Amino acid sequence: MESAMSMQDQSLPSKHTPWNKGKLIGQKAPLKLREIWGIRIRLQLTHRTRELALFDLAIDSKLRACDLVKLRVSDVAHSDRVASRATVMQQKTRRPVQFEITESTREAVAAWIAKAGLGYEDFLFPSRLHDSPHLSTRQYARIVDRWVRQLDLDPAAYGTHTLRRTKASLIYRRTHNLRAVQLLLGHSKLESTVRYLGIEVDDALEMAEQTEA
Repeated sequence: MESAMSMQDQSLPSKHTPWNKGKLIGQKAPLKLREIWGIRIRLQLTHRTRELALFDLAIDSKLRACDLVKLRVSDVAHSDRVASRATVMQQKTRRPVQFEITESTREAVAAWIAKAGLGYEDFLFPSRLHDSPHLSTRQYARIVDRWVRQLDLDPAAYGTHTLRRTKASLIYRRTHNLRAVQLLLGHSKLESTVRYLGIEVDDALEMAEQTEA
């Protein structure tokens, strides 16, 4: 009886809906240069000092969202000046990662620190909600979603990892130096960097686009 019932159950179509139905699966796309400037110019024109500092630092630092939102002023500034380089201990790997802070980013971050009146030990991006001392990863994700929608891009294809991948992808495209990108992302294994950038697929598509039938 049990075997007959189990056979009958196996013959019935499953009513379980796959978790990824209708969702775009895979790595979030990095931004192109024109898209970086598209977002940056909009933030400058609308005088969104906090978001401009957040955007520029996200691009430069290549940090995961969980590390970016927990940055303190002391992580990026010395005395009264924003540093040209910073080192942060990654929450996921417990390994330090160093990143550069470009001049335009230093200006944006300095302007935000001054406007917000932040102290040396304050969180760089304090939350506007009382139950959180700093911007949450969910709040950050909503901000990124807004940036992407303003460019009329598909929000399903972009996310917080977009900001982490953007500069790393640009550096790889210019240099093809995987080891350098590995160090900048703080990956312990080169294979992780290859998978993260999706370079094998991207390179194959690029070659295909450049090859005439």
